[in-house]
Amino acid sequence: MRLMNKTYITVWLVAVALIMPMLSIAQSTGPESWTMKDLKQAISTAKTAGDHNRIAQYYKIDADRLKTEAKEHAELAEAYRKSPTYHEQKHPMSGQTAGHCQWLADKYTLMAQRDLDLAKDHEELAKSVSQ
Repeated sequence: MRLMNKTYITVWLVAVALIMPMLSIAQSTGPESWTMKDLKQAISTAKTAGDHNRIAQYYKIDADRLKTEAKEHAELAEAYRKSPTYHEQKHPMSGQTAGHCQWLADKYTLMAQRDLDLAKDHEELAKSVSQ
């Protein structure tokens, strides 16, 4: 019985020793490499001004990515408008139409603005926490 308890404690300590560094790595990575899981974790544990500023930075980085996507799709839409294909008539809104690309450009633009709004909210939270 006593040997089993020692074995159990040893296994538990080894497991904790292996998991703890992985948790600190996830928390120490910058917002530019966060996954959605990292963002959710950061939001649920945010307490300090620094926490909220890192979340704001994530949203700004994501907004920049979305703006790039919007620009690329707007350029594609313009190219399709200049040289329409049969898809415009036969398959409206298919992936090879100006309408489809413009719709995506508009959606990415809206998403980027949402991210910028969220970044602003977290910057304001950071200011209120630090006061």
